[in-house]
Amino acid sequence: MYQTVILHNTPTQKLRHQHGKVLAILLGLMAVAVLLLAAYSWLVLHWSYSDGERAGYVQKFSRKGWLCKTWEGDLAMVNLPGQPAEIFNFSVRDDAVAAQINTLVGKRVALHYDQHVGIPTTCFGETSYFVSRVRAVDEAH
Repeated sequence: MYQTVILHNTPTQKLRHQHGKVLAILLGLMAVAVLLLAAYSWLVLHWSYSDGERAGYVQKFSRKGWLCKTWEGDLAMVNLPGQPAEIFNFSVRDDAVAAQINTLVGKRVALHYDQHVGIPTTCFGETSYFVSRVRAVDEAH
């Protein structure tokens, strides 16, 4: 009464199965690549290559960017009177530090920075120098 039907894989079914495997492998490779890029970005943003302090006058400071808004500034460092100023370009990721710098524009300041080398995009900042602290410098000293 019951009839057993044996289905054979047709060439079209085999081809669809192979395309599905290839697509799954490609999606898996893309996911791994995205995870590796995210891990690399996290590492270079949290591991400082160098740190230090630069003193001078903040002459330009603004929030820039089309999609990723970052705080970017220029610090004019004057070593000797009459000499041209050396310009130190920096980025700020913390809005509280940016607010402090905005109040000190045009005054002599000391900026503490961390340098992060190898950042894959300018979305985190246009420079590799990220200011984490600022303090006003007394000009009488």
